[in-house]
Formats: sequence, structure tokens, C-alpha cells
Amino acid sequence: MPPALPGLGFLLLLGWQGAAAAGTELCSSSPVDESAVCASVQSASQEQLLQVARGQRSPCSLTFGQLACAQGTWLQDLQDDFLISLYSCLASKPPTAVDPEYSTLFFSKYDAGKLLASLTLFSQQFSRVPLSLEWSLVLMNGLWERLLGVPGIETPPVLLQWLHRGLRALLEQPRIFGCLRAKDVSCEEFQLLVAALDGIYSQLPVEEQRNLYSGIKHFLTQDGSSQKCYSEADPALNSTSWFRNYLGSFLEHTTVEDLQLFGDEPTLQKFARDPVNMEMVGNLTLLRETALYYTLLLTSAPALPLASLPDRLICYLSPGAVRSLSREEALALAQRLGRSCPWSRGTPGRQVASSLLRELGDFSPAELRALGQAALGLSVSSIQRSLPEGRLEAALPALGRVRGWSAEQAAAIAERLLRSGYQILDGRSLAELGTLVGGLNSSTLRSLSPEVVLEAIQLPGFAQHVDLLPSALKRALVEKVSSRVDHPAELVKLIPNALASYIPKSLLVFGEEKPNVQDLNDKPWTRDQAAMFFADVVKAEPDFNRLSQSVLQGFTCAAASAVGAGRFQELAKAMRRKEVRLGQDQLSCLLKMVTLHGIPEDLDTYPKELLLFLSPSDYAGSCRQFFLRAGKANVDVLPREAPQRQQLLLEALECLGIPGTQINEEQAAVLGRLLCDLSGDHIRSSGGRLLEELSQCGSFLPEQEEAIRDVLSSGNTTFGPPAAWSALTLSQLGGLIPVLDHSILQQIPKKALGTWLRNFAWDSPLSREELAAVVAELLPRRHKRADAGCPRDLEITEAVLDDELMPAYYTPEELRACLRNVSLENRLSQILTYPFSIPQLAVLKEYLYERYPNGFPENLLSSLDPLLPLITPEEISTWKMSSADVLAAFLKSEPSDALASAAIKRYVELGNALNATALDAIGTRYVCLLNATELGAIPPASLRLVSLDPSACSQETKNLLYQKAKEAFSDQHRLPAYYELILPYLGGAPAADLKALSKDDVNMNISTFVTLRRESLMYLTPREVQGLLGVNLPQLAQWQSRAPVRDWILVQKQSELDQLHIGLTGGTQEGYINIVTPRFPALSSAPLGAVATAFPLLPALLLSLLVGFVLS
Repeated sequence: MPPALPGLGFLLLLGWQGAAAAGTELCSSSPVDESAVCASVQSASQEQLLQVARGQRSPCSLTFGQLACAQGTWLQDLQDDFLISLYSCLASKPPTAVDPEYSTLFFSKYDAGKLLASLTLFSQQFSRVPLSLEWSLVLMNGLWERLLGVPGIETPPVLLQWLHRGLRALLEQPRIFGCLRAKDVSCEEFQLLVAALDGIYSQLPVEEQRNLYSGIKHFLTQDGSSQKCYSEADPALNSTSWFRNYLGSFLEHTTVEDLQLFGDEPTLQKFARDPVNMEMVGNLTLLRETALYYTLLLTSAPALPLASLPDRLICYLSPGAVRSLSREEALALAQRLGRSCPWSRGTPGRQVASSLLRELGDFSPAELRALGQAALGLSVSSIQRSLPEGRLEAALPALGRVRGWSAEQAAAIAERLLRSGYQILDGRSLAELGTLVGGLNSSTLRSLSPEVVLEAIQLPGFAQHVDLLPSALKRALVEKVSSRVDHPAELVKLIPNALASYIPKSLLVFGEEKPNVQDLNDKPWTRDQAAMFFADVVKAEPDFNRLSQSVLQGFTCAAASAVGAGRFQELAKAMRRKEVRLGQDQLSCLLKMVTLHGIPEDLDTYPKELLLFLSPSDYAGSCRQFFLRAGKANVDVLPREAPQRQQLLLEALECLGIPGTQINEEQAAVLGRLLCDLSGDHIRSSGGRLLEELSQCGSFLPEQEEAIRDVLSSGNTTFGPPAAWSALTLSQLGGLIPVLDHSILQQIPKKALGTWLRNFAWDSPLSREELAAVVAELLPRRHKRADAGCPRDLEITEAVLDDELMPAYYTPEELRACLRNVSLENRLSQILTYPFSIPQLAVLKEYLYERYPNGFPENLLSSLDPLLPLITPEEISTWKMSSADVLAAFLKSEPSDALASAAIKRYVELGNALNATALDAIGTRYVCLLNATELGAIPPASLRLVSLDPSACSQETKNLLYQKAKEAFSDQHRLPAYYELILPYLGGAPAADLKALSKDDVNMNISTFVTLRRESLMYLTPREVQGLLGVNLPQLAQWQSRAPVRDWILVQKQSELDQLHIGLTGGTQEGYINIVTPRFPALSSAPLGAVATAFPLLPALLLSLLVGFVLS
């Protein structure tokens, strides 16, 4: 007889949180007495079942008991989709005590092949819709017993078939693991189940892997035993391959705390050293803390030879494990580290390499070359003091192939190389530096001849490293190349992909030159760049499907004539296939063009975001189908406060028949991203049903955050109360963690917070500030005297400085005491990325001012982001802002307007020019802070190399920048791309220039039109406005009651407005005149405006005036 596989019920655990499953009384292993169970059931006839099978009778007309007690041969006539209908009937009411027995009887009579086919359809139908926990338990109770009789169920192929095809919907259910507990599953049976699950592990989403692991852990620890399924005295349970047998690949989700539940340390050491387990672990990616602990089990006494450790585990060696190695052993291990470990910031491999190399020093060129990525373990101090300058040059280009140098390391190596006499005379000598080019300052790079840079970027070895360079250096490289290349087609071909986005858009105007479409396709452009050549490309390329996503995103309404009205539907479908992300204005224009002859019936083949500008009545399908698609669109293309977006949600709620504020899982699945706009009342009333979807939203309104906190605090969710949360729970919360406030965080076990931070937090999208809020909950509550020294166990060592959780170990007072005799000179940029709290950051600021009383060094300004809330404009006035690169480095941190203004003022005070680098750093975010004097100092030519948008600035700023931009782009004003170049500055354009532009078929967006200079707008005729707006003219009607369109209408003749045929009213009638009076500007620099007052000209008045004139 095949082994019992009641462990199958464990699969239903998905989402199990470790508590005892509710409803276990709905699962039973007791045999069913059919005659006793069916004695009180009214029999169903074969004819009734046939009518159900033929669709002539509702499945709900028969009870579960009648189906279970029917003859088995009759059930075979049911269609394969019958289980779907049956579940819908059953789920409308709670199960009774006898339903589990009905389930056992019902499924026992099903043919195995037919049952598998039915379960497959059932799983497909409910793959995204959560099932009732109670009814899933009932159904599983019968399925379980039926599966035991399936031929070959004990073999992996058959078991896998049932797991993967037949039970996917049930696998989504949490807390059904209680069935496994009720069935008395043996360890041997469970081992078979784990082996089968391991076979599909790689096919499962990470969330399912984690939830299944929770079920495995629950089984292995449910009876309180610390060594479940292991006994040295039992031959059937004494295998030390325990990790392989009972966890398999799910070991990837095991925390240290979990391991310690599975066995005591001596037992775990046996398991860890088992060859089968070690081979498996060598192919897994363990949680960081688990990998450290596993490695410790291998290297603690009696330690295994380091050569026998799996490659992945040597990345987690402790400093003590490498302390007594000989020089040869240390170098060999370092080389192995270089080949085997990940080397992103904060990874343990760096710490191991640092421990290995710290004491060696005096490396030969051959040894430096052999280190590979392990060279990242070289400290800045050892580079500056222990590496002979001549040997560094001899170690090139190997050191230039190392990826991940910190700014301090690269600068230290580059400085020593140049000091030793290394000269950059040609492209090859620059390319040999590779990633170390990041250590050069931009002035050094700008001092090179363009020919050197041109030669270097054409060498494959150099091009593949430039993506790691700082923005200032990338910009400098592009400037050098563009200074020697006159044609945009040649520039596009020469510039490596990593530098493409740094090409000024004015240099991508092809004019009469024909673009090479394939070269453009191969580059990752920004939307503004692609807009410059989009019209040229669509003229040159007959098949839009051959255009890349990067090129297609450059579509603008101004290019409509280049596309041609007949090809817009083809263009839109190509955009859908390439998943092009478009903005609001682009989508609005695209929709107008594809619906010129009516709304297409095949809207499903167009970009989903177009639906956001339509209503369900425009859609060929049902309103439900409409919102199912619209909910998958990127709703953020519309501002949250946009009436269209708010109306969409209202229509969706009406379509789904949601009169109140409660939303179920099925409705939530239809709403999709529209859920992100639900009110706090909807979130609160729907309980935990919306949390998973809400975690995908990028941001929340305050009322939404409060509602989410209320739901989570209640404990009535699958996560349970915060006091019972684990590290896995926090990982599942994902995007909701920033919503948690102190009242919730303080309830979460500190052990769970610590485990989450060590294993999951660094891979999450949380910001440093958001992580700092969590770390603050782990801070020790001890208080120390102000004059107390640093406790011995808190001394700041190299290992502490490498630990991203360093903030969790120190109160502010302890941090102050322990920093007194520590040099952070070469660690500051790294340390300031750690999630320190504001009080701790204040201590770090004190430390910096003690070390640098005369102002911070320039190389530190780019790392000050965390300290910005503590810095004042007065402090900035003392800084050294000696170059545009320094200003750019500081503004990259996005300081407040007050701090940015102080930095710009300091930069200019020191005699620095507002050149292209400075303007690019100032950008749209800060351009409005410039005063008239600073604006006047901007060379017009600099605007050719930057992209600014002063539309939010004062009118004076817009006027000044428009004139400079007009001069900058004067040689391109006859080209179609001129409009895209001058577009950001049009808010300062005089009327004469707008009148000229109205003849160029630019299809101006209404959002641009309403921000035009008011006095210029007043002088435009309706015909000129029509010329400017083109296909966007109908949108003018939506603005006729709002300024400035309302003011413009008042000074127009109604007869001319009527000729636009868009329903504008409010213009002057025949027989009226407009008297234009000046409207004096406020002191803010607003322009002179014009207001119109209409007076009726009465004949009597005219006559009296005429008579008076004659008599006089």
C-alpha cells in the first residue's frame, strides 16, 4: 500500500502564520460509515444528476449530502467544471459538522482522472480569488482520502502532477495546515511530501515559497520538540541529511531562530557538516544571517578546513575564522572570494576581504592583479600608505576591471597613480583605468583632449565600465565627445549606452540628416531626448514594430503630422506590444488621434492607460471587463486629484455594485490599481482583505494611512496582532511598513524587527529614513552619564563600521562617547548611508564639525543627504563651493529650497560661473530660486546643454529665460524639433513669437497653453489659438470658465469664437467695443495684463456726442 500522504493538506497552508489552525474539526481521519451518514439524506435520482450535468438544472438544487450519497457511476456524468459550480453553491453558507464526511464520500466516488481534470479547471478559475477557509478544509478532507487511493501517488511524477495542476487554488489558502495535524502524518510521509514540493520550488513565486516554508516549519515544531523527525536511536530517523530531507530548497527562507527550533547547537553542527546538506547549501541563497550562522557552525571547533566550505559560504566567514591564516592561504582565499561572492555595498564578502587583507600589506603587482573583486577589501589607509605607487600602475588594467570601488577608494588609487607619474596620453591609457576613472575629478577629465576621450570610448573594455561613473564624469565625457562630433547620427553611434541619457537634447536634432533607426533603437533614451527625433524616425521607419520602447516613448502631439492620421492605430498597437510608458499629455493626444473615426472595438490591443481617459460606455465589453483592464493600467499618469481619476473610481464602484464601503477580494481583484484611491472608510470597512493590493501602491493620503494602521492594529488580518508578527510577516507587509507608526512598531517583538532588518530590509525599497524609524525601535533604552566613556563592548571597530545595523547598537550618548577616538575620514560616505535616527545624526554632525572646524571638505558634500534636516543656510555660507561639480554633488541630495538657495549663492559669491554643469545641477527643481542678477549671468549657449523647465517660476524668470533660450536655439528655429526645444520656456514668450508658432502645426497641449504669458495670450486671435492647439483645441472648452482662458474669451468677438465650433461663449457681441485697460502688476514681478470691459453703444449717445462736437 502506498504511504499515506496526508501531508498534502499542509500545502494548503500558504499564508500560515504559525498559530494553531482554526477549524481543524472540519478535518478527520476517521472512516466514514456511508449508511449511517446517508440515512437522513433524501436521495437524488439519476435523472436529477443528468439534468445538472446537462445544464438543465442548477447544481444548487441538490444538497452536498445528496451528491455525496448518490451512486458513484452517476457522478461520472458530471462535467469537468462541476466543482466550480459546486463550490459556488457551498460557499454561500457555513459548513456543518457532517460536511467533512460528505466530502470524503463524494470524492471517494470520483474517477481519479476525472477528478484531476476537474481540479485543474477549479484551480484555474480560482487562481486569483481567495477561497473560504472553512470550505477549503471540508473539500481537502475528502480530497486527501481520495488521493491515498491514486495509483503511484507515492512517486514524485504522480504527486507533482496533483500538486502542480490540481491543487493550485487550494494552495492559496492559509491555515489549512490543521488538516495535517489531524491526520497524524509520519516523518517518513512528510519527507516524501517535502521532496515533491522541492521539485516545484523553482516554479513558485517567492511569496508562495515563504508561505509553504511556514507550513513546513509548523509541522516540524508543532509538538514542542526541539528535534522533530530526528533521533539518533531510531534508524529511520537518524540521518544527518536532515536539511535536505525535511527542508530542501525551502532552507532559503529559514532564519537563525528557526534553525534553533529544529535542534540544539551540537545537532545543528552535525546537520551543517553533512556532505549532502553542504552540497545542497552550495546551490542555495540563504538569508544573510542564516548564512553567517551556518558558516559559524562549520568553522567553530572542531573547524572544517576552509577549502572544504562551499564557495557561497566563504563569503560569510567571521574575522576569527581567517585570523591565523598564512599569507599564502590568505591570498588564495581572497582570490576565491573574488570569484565567488556578490560585491554590492554592505555584502559580507567585503568584510571578509577586508579582514584578510588588512594585515598583509606590501602587495606585489601579481598579487594585486590576482585579487580580482576581493581588492575591494583594501582600505583607503592601506592604499595610501602600504601600496608602493609603482606597483599600482603595474597592476593595471586588472584593478580597473574591479566593479564597486567606493568613491574614496577610487580617488585614493587614482591620486597615487597620477602622483607616481602615470600619464593619460591616449585613449588606451585612459581605458586602462577602467572603473578607476571614477576616482578622477572632473577637472582632470576636462583637461584631456577630445581625441583621447574619443579613442577611449570606442574601446569595448572602457565602454563597459562607464556606467559606474559619477554623473559629473559622465557629463564631462559626453561634452568632450560632442565637441569634436558635428553630426547627431555620428554622435549617437559613438556614445556608449551608459552615456546616452547624458547627451543634451539639442544635439539630437537631425534636421536634414537622415537618422540611423537601428542606432537609435539600441540606446536607452529619456522621453525628452526621444521627442527630439521621434518625427524623423517615424518618417524613416515604415514598420512601427521595429522601433524600440525607448524611441516610441518620444511620441508628442507635435509629431502628429509626421505619423499621419491613418497610421496612429498602428502606432498605438506597437506601443502596447512594447509596453511603452507614456505621460498624461501623450496619452490624451494619442487617444484623440486613434479615435478620429470612432472608438476602435479592439481597444484591448491598445495601451491600457488609454482606458483612463474613457468611460465604460466607450468599451465594447462589459463595465466589469473595462475596469478589469483599467485596473491594471498605470493610474499614476493622472494626478491623484484629477477629476478623471476620481470619476473612474466612482464609476468602478457603481459598476461592481458596491453601495457601501465594504469591498471583497473578488471586487478588489477587478479594481486593481484603482484601489489606491479608496477612501479611509473603504479600507477600514474592508478589513484585511485589501492589504496585499494596497502594499503595491506607491503612496497614501493621511486618511488612508490612518485607516491602514487601524486595520493592522486590530489584529483581525491574516498577519495577526503586531505583537505576534515575525520577520516573515514584516517581509510580507512590504510597501505598508512606512505606514507603521510608533504605536505599532513598539508592539512588534524586537527579535522580529532585528531579524527582518538583518535579512530582508536591505532588499526592500524602503528609504534610509523609513528604515531609521524601524531601527529607532531597537535602540537600547539604557541611559548613561554625559561624561561616561565608551563601554569596552561598544568600541567602534572595523567590523562595526562595516555593519549596516550599527545605529541599533548605540544610544546617542554612547555614540558620542565611542566616536571620540575614532577616525571616520575614509568611511563617512559609507557610514552616512546607515539608518541613523535624528538624535544620532546630530551626534555625527557634531563629530564632523569637530573634525572640520573650517568647513566640510568638498568630497563630503555629496554624502550629506541624511544631515540636511540639521544643516542651516548660515552654515552653508562658510563652505567651499569651488566648482560646478561640487555644487552638483550637493544639490543631488535634493536639499530644501532654503539650503539650495544658500549653496547657489555661495557658489556664485566665490566667482564661479553658472555654466552648463551648474545649470544641469540646479535643474528644474531649483531654477526658480535664481534671482535676476544670476539669471542675467547665464550664457545663452549653456541652455543648449541642459534641460530646464521654468513654468513654475515667476513671470520675470520665465521672461528672462525665454529670451536666452530663443537665442540659444536660434539656429534651429526653422526645424520641426525647435518646438520641443523651446517648449519649456514658452511661458515667457511674447505674443509675436506665439503668433509665428501658430503657423507651425505644433499641436500645443492645453497644459502648456494655460501657462503662457498672460499679456501675450490676450493678443492672440481665435484663429491663432486654433493654430497653436491643433488637435487639442476641443479641450479649450473645458477651461472656458477658468483663468486665463476665461479672460481671453472676454476680449474676443463671439462670432470668431463660434467659428472654432467647440462651444465657447462669453465673447463680445456685435455692437460692442472692448476697452483694454492696464492691470498693474503686483510687486512680485507679475507682467502687465489686460482686462476688457464692453459697453453698448447707444445711437442716442452717439448722436449727442456728434452734435456736441459740431456745436463746439
